Amino acid sequence: MHEQLARMRAIAERHGNGARQDTPLPRVAVHVGCTMTKPTPGVYEPALCLVLQGAKQILIGDRTLRYDPASYFIATIDLPACGWVVEASPARPYVAVSMKLDRSTLSSLILDVPGGSEGETAGFAVSAVTPDLLDAWSRLLALLDRPEDVPVLAPIHEREILYRLLRGPQGGVLRQIARSDSRLSQIRQAIGWIRAHFDRTLRVEQLADLAGMSPASFHRHFKAATAMSPLQYQKTLRLQEARRLLVSGGDAARAAHMVGYESASQFSREYARMFGAPPARDAGRLRETGIAQVGEAADA
Repeated sequence: MHEQLARMRAIAERHGNGARQDTPLPRVAVHVGCTMTKPTPGVYEPALCLVLQGAKQILIGDRTLRYDPASYFIATIDLPACGWVVEASPARPYVAVSMKLDRSTLSSLILDVPGGSEGETAGFAVSAVTPDLLDAWSRLLALLDRPEDVPVLAPIHEREILYRLLRGPQGGVLRQIARSDSRLSQIRQAIGWIRAHFDRTLRVEQLADLAGMSPASFHRHFKAATAMSPLQYQKTLRLQEARRLLVSGGDAARAAHMVGYESASQFSREYARMFGAPPARDAGRLRETGIAQVGEAADA
């Protein structure tokens, strides 16, 4: 596996430079960085992330996970989270690849894969990398050096990667996101509403009705999927958006109002608790360090 990782790393480094960078491969991005990073908030979309060198940690709700070349991270719903690279140097840069999960491909694939139990309502996990999964990734990344083969072969290799995931420990969760009537898909509908209306007053009863569950069942499955309550999820989105507005030049009072806060003092307290400094000071620091965008889709 070490030689294979080295070959994949070399390909990724040839086609990536810095933070997350899309590639000619559909839904595939690379990330190459020579330094460790500070915790960076963002929203992780449904994706598979594979580290080829170095290591990364991610905080989701009250859970912290670490992944490195021996493991992969998978997110099956939109997750507000905070990630940071914990192993990287100029001599041994952090190198990672990610692939957004395509529900239509998964839905067609589960028809051909022997069924299993759906498993728990989990929206994210870290699992061990297998030789079969690494082989499939290796074939997909090799296409970056043969762009003329991408249109024909990339869908085949992507399908193989998803097949290996379905046969692995996260297969049950992937089956849930492929099925429109699963608990995870029901939670995903509620998450879609929260993301579209994060600045509005949230009523758990309304979200439970949207998900087709009782309030108690909805709250339990939402927490299992996201490691946070619906209100915590909404608050995280609000504060991430407020931070983006502040870095773009807005003032704290206006940002608080735009993301749905009625109390400026409550906004300042919760902002400082999440980001470690009051709104104006935090935004000023971010502008000084040249960070132009925050709260966007997260890197692998």
